[in-house]
This record gives sequence, C-alpha cells and structure tokens, in this order.
Amino acid sequence: MGAKLIDLDSYPVEIALNILLQDKTTRKNIIFATDIYNSYSIDAKTRVTEKTLQIISLQPRVEKSIEEKAERTKTKAEVFTPSWIVNQMNNFCDEDWFGRKAIFNTENEDHTWTTSEEKIQFPEGQSWQDYVKLRRLEITCGEAPFVVSRYDPATGKEIPVKDRVGFLDRKLRVVSENTETEEEWLKWSTKALQSSYGYEYQGDNLVIARINVLDSLCEYRDQRFGGKTNKKQIHEWAKIIAWNFWQMDGLTGCVPFGKNRELEQLGFGFFGEDTGLEEDDQPDEECKIRDWRRDKSLTYNSMKEGM
Repeated sequence: MGAKLIDLDSYPVEIALNILLQDKTTRKNIIFATDIYNSYSIDAKTRVTEKTLQIISLQPRVEKSIEEKAERTKTKAEVFTPSWIVNQMNNFCDEDWFGRKAIFNTENEDHTWTTSEEKIQFPEGQSWQDYVKLRRLEITCGEAPFVVSRYDPATGKEIPVKDRVGFLDRKLRVVSENTETEEEWLKWSTKALQSSYGYEYQGDNLVIARINVLDSLCEYRDQRFGGKTNKKQIHEWAKIIAWNFWQMDGLTGCVPFGKNRELEQLGFGFFGEDTGLEEDDQPDEECKIRDWRRDKSLTYNSMKEGM
C-alpha cells in the first residue's frame, strides 16, 4: 500500500492534530468510546490525545488485525463499505439532484468506474455554486468514505484524486472546474467543507475521518496549485472539520455516555451554590453542530426536528 494511509506526522496533520481532537460540545477532547484498547490501559471514557494515539498506533480498519476487525464488528457492528458501493450510492444521490445518470463517472460491471473527463454540466435552474453548498451528511461515518475516498476501505488501495467518489470529492472537483485563482478556489472549497457533515461514535474512527477530510482538502489544493497548503489555511479547515465531524450516539443525539459536564454544570450554580441536583438528574448533553450560513451553533436534535 506504499505510504501510511493515516500518518500523524504528515505535514497537514501534525500542525492541526490538537484541533482535530477537539469536541465542540464538551469543549474537551473527544473520547475513545470503545474498550478495544483496554490492554493499553485506555478505556472507553479515556480522552483521545496525541500521546494516546501514539500508544495505540492509530490505523484505519483495513490495516487492523483480523481478530480486531472481528471484535469491532461483533461489539459495534463495524463494517466498512467498499468504494464501488460508496460510488454507487453517491451516484444515486447525484442522479436525483441532476435528473440524469453518469454525471461524475460511469460504473463498470467489474466494480470499477470510469471517471467522466468532460466538465460537469448543471441542470437548468441550478448552478455549480448550488451544488457546492448542498448540505450532505454521512451518518455513523466511520472513516468517512462517503465524504472523501482517499483509499478503498475494503482493500486499502489508494485512489487518485481525479477518480475519487466521496460527496466532498465531487464538490471539490466542481470547484476546481469553475474557479481560476487560488483565492477563489479556497473560498469555494471552504464552502464545500462547511456544507459537508458526518458523525461517529468511536473516537479512533472519528480521528481518522477528520484526518481523511483534511488530507483530502490539501491534496486537491496542492494538485491544483502546487506547493503545500499554508498553515493558516490548514488551521481554518481543521476548525471547521472539528465542528462538522463530531462524536455522537446516533440513537440519542447526545455525546457518548451522556454526561460530560464541568463541576458547576452538575451540582453548583454560578457562584458555587448547591443547586440540589445530582449528576444523574441532569439531562444528557446534546451534541452541537454549526450552521455556517447563519454563523451559529445548534443542537443536532433541533436541526433534525427542523427547528
């Protein structure tokens, strides 16, 4: 497979990793939310840090042992989708929006695809900007293959930038086809990111998902304009990624294990007075996400309910 698929020491990751570990709801780091690392004295409620990631040697699912894959499938129903199925499902979404088939690629019988070489044409009444700003969410996203497809989750085979099939990949292709300057490209690629979302329960998977999104943005930018993405831009993207790809129990819309509050949020008021409420009396903390168009945060549950 050549270079490591997930490299904590790579240029974009090492300078933004502290941001990629943040939980915007709890204002702390995300947690592991899995017992798979108990042998390292890391339990499900342990917070993910740069140090703990080095201890466990963070790896995508395809590089894990057969035993660990089986255990994660058994305990968390973790099964990752091959890229050809990702492509097929994202194609269905695009067919519905565009009103025609084979927009970005043509599917082949051998589970490969042939990328369309022509510039993407948009239906009457819709613009490329509309497509870039289209909000899409990958639920229980794992390593985020429906968002960005840097490699095939089933085989680990790296996928060239021009042949990628995630929904953010498609938006970035459209941005590249319709912008001339780097300034304009960065503006619209950032809007593409702001409208792309995903949530995941397990902390190690979420870190990988966030890294995959950041790496993808840098790979598209660097291929288009050369050189390396500057640190300021990487930090800007990382902050958006930390909001848009969040840790959540999908059944409740809350952080894993519910309560992740500071002391004053549990039994004490603003000035330390006892509120008479025990920790178990407190409602679970609902996950917050960001509406970038209105520049405000809201809970996932309120968004889901159409509020």
